[in-house]
Amino acid sequence: FLFTAVAVVVQPVTGIVLMRHLGYPWSVLWIHASLALFVLVGCCWLPVVWLQWRMRDLARAALREGQPLPPLYRRYFRWWFALGWPAFAGVLVIFWLMVSKPT
Repeated sequence: FLFTAVAVVVQPVTGIVLMRHLGYPWSVLWIHASLALFVLVGCCWLPVVWLQWRMRDLARAALREGQPLPPLYRRYFRWWFALGWPAFAGVLVIFWLMVSKPT
């Protein structure tokens, strides 16, 4: 959480500073696409954080009670995994947009 939360704040701030420094206007299409993908990634990331906390709590409880992980853990894991793919793909596309700056 701490690692990704810092990135959520630092990346847009440094990106805007760099964009202004290099003279890119807000109207550039790849900047719009990057920002839209950043929001999409964030929409996937927020539930993933909640799921991770819940999975941690379920794992701790199972360990404390000497029980196997409950079925709810596996359901949370499937959602965590499913939300991770669009978030990861979105980050890769954002990286590509920032490097290639397509017209």
